[in-house]
Amino acid sequence: MLKYAIIFALIALVAGALGFSGLAAASAVIAKMLFGLFLMLAVVFCVLAALGVGAVKKIIDD
Repeated sequence: MLKYAIIFALIALVAGALGFSGLAAASAVIAKMLFGLFLMLAVVFCVLAALGVGAVKKIIDD
């Protein structure tokens, strides 16, 4: 997902440099949305991983 966000950001940069403002704006919006989704999922998985380690410790200790 992060790969696609970077690809769309590069498309937006190239399109903006070449004067395709509509395509650049659309690509930038898509890149922002994908990057935001990536950040949210990364935080969720980090929290789940932290909670998962504690759950395994509880099972082992009991």
